[in-house]
Amino acid sequence: MLLLITFILFLYNLMHMTFQMLVLKILQFCHFKINQGGQMNKIDNVSKYELTVVTEESVSRRKFFKKTAAYSMSALAAASVLAPVKVKAEDDPVIMEEQPWATAWGTPVTDNLYGLPSEYESNVTRRTTELLSSGNMRASIAVTPIQDITGIIVPNGLFFNRHHGGTPDIDPNKHRLMIHGLLEKPLVLTMDQLKRYPNVTRVHFIECPANGGPEWRNPQFPSIQFAKGFMACAEWTGVYLKDILKDLGLKPEAKWMLAEGGDSSHMGRTVPIDKVLDDAMIVWGQNGEALRPEQGYPIRLLLPGWEGNLMVKWLARLEFASEPFYCKEETAKYTALTNKDGKAIQHFYANEVNSVISSPCPEKPWTDLKKGDTVEIEGIAWSGMGTITGTDISFDGGKNWVEASLKGLVLPQAWTRFSYIYKYEGKPLLLSSRARDDAGYVQPTIKQERDAVGIEGVYHRNGIHTWEIKENGEVHNVQILS
Repeated sequence: MLLLITFILFLYNLMHMTFQMLVLKILQFCHFKINQGGQMNKIDNVSKYELTVVTEESVSRRKFFKKTAAYSMSALAAASVLAPVKVKAEDDPVIMEEQPWATAWGTPVTDNLYGLPSEYESNVTRRTTELLSSGNMRASIAVTPIQDITGIIVPNGLFFNRHHGGTPDIDPNKHRLMIHGLLEKPLVLTMDQLKRYPNVTRVHFIECPANGGPEWRNPQFPSIQFAKGFMACAEWTGVYLKDILKDLGLKPEAKWMLAEGGDSSHMGRTVPIDKVLDDAMIVWGQNGEALRPEQGYPIRLLLPGWEGNLMVKWLARLEFASEPFYCKEETAKYTALTNKDGKAIQHFYANEVNSVISSPCPEKPWTDLKKGDTVEIEGIAWSGMGTITGTDISFDGGKNWVEASLKGLVLPQAWTRFSYIYKYEGKPLLLSSRARDDAGYVQPTIKQERDAVGIEGVYHRNGIHTWEIKENGEVHNVQILS
């Protein structure tokens, strides 16, 4: 009721001010000015910004905010406020004084016909480091600023990209997809022909299997972007591969598919036929537009939930065979050396259940909070095995857990947001998250992960991630080994 009364009073005062502004505009048009005696005098050569209206009942900006300040105080006290709020608007010059952008024309619609972010968001970008490159930046990775992402959809300009030979500049009119091997009817498709198949749109994450890989031994990066940014989530549009193959006569002995890219590295990976005939897609659209060049334009392979290295970009060839092709990227690379007799894990595909707290994090610390402030802890959970069913949060490094709330869309093989409202106490914390999925998997501790794999694994690391919150609100990357 209190909030309703405050809102009504706010509308009343706002309408009163709007009336005065309307009078001002009329007078500006007519070039007249009202004096205090009520006489109307003609004005010559007066700038529209210098015109004023002075009446007995006029309400200044300062008086307007003073009349509603008391009600605003009560309304804010009754509401759930998650951050410090400056209640006295009349003391804030940003509110009380007209800003430059409110007194001048904005840019015309003909500017930036392809929209660009605000210049004030220029710090929100993908980032790189030589530590993650293979000799040069053409065989490297640029990671997602997940600390700055809202929701579960990552804009195309911020979606992480991993290259093995740089980004090719492909003319779609000269690009072809060849499908051959153990088929009755081999096929070559132009891009226009490919897009004639019935298309579907799905939301899925893509995660490099090396996400978090540099930290098998110990924390390496004082940054969530570099520690966990080898992934992103998007809406994808394309065709199910099974819808193409049903007319091509897939032979019974076809058990594997080679996917090969048309870039300079001719990136190749082998995919088992069960996945191909399940939910594998050839996609040309990302978040409502064509794939960006760094994401595989004009087409790429999408294997929901599986490691990103399998999702070959700039897709040019699919070959079906009875045996795996044992490409470089599934022999010398993208295999996991274990602590068991020096053997390696090969042909492991789905990214395991995982999570990370994105706020707070090293880039988004709690240094501006005061004891007693209420703050929202947020994070991202994901699983290539299925759908996230829950996420827990620990404030003591995993000794005790409380359940967080899932928020927004909860989809299979997609990012899922979680949230927990916390009253900040100004004391040190070991803040961890632990996710679980509908396949029955629970995110393991680092000790459990090391016992199973060792510390030389590089790929598919999903041990519980922990941030150390200092007494002053600073956030550091740590590992809990017990």
